Amino acid sequence: MNDDHNTDGGVGDTFISHLVELRNRVMKASIAVIIVFLCLMPWAGNIYDWLAMPMMLALPAGSKMIATGVITPFLIPVKVTLLLAFLIALPIVLYQAWAFIAPGLYTHEKKLIAPLVISSSLLFIIGVAFCYFFVFGVIFKFINEFAPKSISVAPDIESYFGFVMTLFIAFGMTFEVPIVVIVLVRMGIVTVEKLKEMRPYIIVGAFVIAAIVTPPDIMSQLLLAVPLCLLFEVGLILAPLFARATQAPEEETV
Repeated sequence: MNDDHNTDGGVGDTFISHLVELRNRVMKASIAVIIVFLCLMPWAGNIYDWLAMPMMLALPAGSKMIATGVITPFLIPVKVTLLLAFLIALPIVLYQAWAFIAPGLYTHEKKLIAPLVISSSLLFIIGVAFCYFFVFGVIFKFINEFAPKSISVAPDIESYFGFVMTLFIAFGMTFEVPIVVIVLVRMGIVTVEKLKEMRPYIIVGAFVIAAIVTPPDIMSQLLLAVPLCLLFEVGLILAPLFARATQAPEEETV
């Protein structure tokens, strides 16, 4: 009975120690984000102006956005600044996540996780940058040229924030497709050959997703669907190489 009690106590102590470790890691990551946020806060207005630049360049000269809420002119720039702070502090956040899970991983699992964490973060940021520097210019120019001349285009800053965040997430996740393919193949959920057989369905699905997420014009849909299809092909090329590089010793001997 004492042995059982000691065993239960040991399991409980281990669980509590993991919770304490998780709390400490989350606190350190949160503190990093807050410090960066406080450093950026004096320039919150300029940061929002930078986010709004693609839309402002597409609007007629002298046009401005509007704010319909009482606290919206303050709240939206703060949200944008907080998101930028999170992106800047992302290496620290990822390091804390890695430090928490690494002790419980085998060597071959560490070979898999570390490159995936780094590459997925970089790909997401590249997707967001592609959206901001290229896609927004095409979309906003099309919308402005399509708008009737009798309409004065003055976007609301809250609606604009929601719109750009939706596209940022869509393009960021699109650039994660090679990682998804690599993980599916490495975990044995599906083979590269099976994914190649599914290629026509994936292409159709890419265009359906693009039609749902992007504005209803063919150009913006192509700008999302085409990279999605190309990145799927990149994943098919890299998946076998990545799987061989991260095999466990027992898998290599089979």
